[in-house]
Amino acid sequence: MTDAFHLDVTHTHGTRAVIALTGEFDIATAPLVRARALELIAGGHPDLITDLTCVTFCDSSGLGALVGIWRCAKDAGGSLALAAVPDRLGRLLSTTGMDSLLPAHPSADAALSAHQDDRTTA
Repeated sequence: MTDAFHLDVTHTHGTRAVIALTGEFDIATAPLVRARALELIAGGHPDLITDLTCVTFCDSSGLGALVGIWRCAKDAGGSLALAAVPDRLGRLLSTTGMDSLLPAHPSADAALSAHQDDRTTA
């Protein structure tokens, strides 16, 4: 049985947006996440943070969605950061080398703060 999936946009300000995921990030839910992220990018929020605090499972489809979102954000002059990456997904990101492209933070607040710090020192 799969965990109920929810996607909430918990923060939008300027170019930034936080997408919080709950449940399984897999072949059934990855297209929803990608579509919502692309809507946010097109709507003027190319700097995305994906909060994974409540993700219970992530498969290769979820990883593929993150890569696609990262590429679209980058093409729009933005970025993608991750917050509260579960251990299993962290190992998958490390194994695939994606951890060097997708900065990870302990929480969405830490990611927002780091993004603000990057903008003020740039």
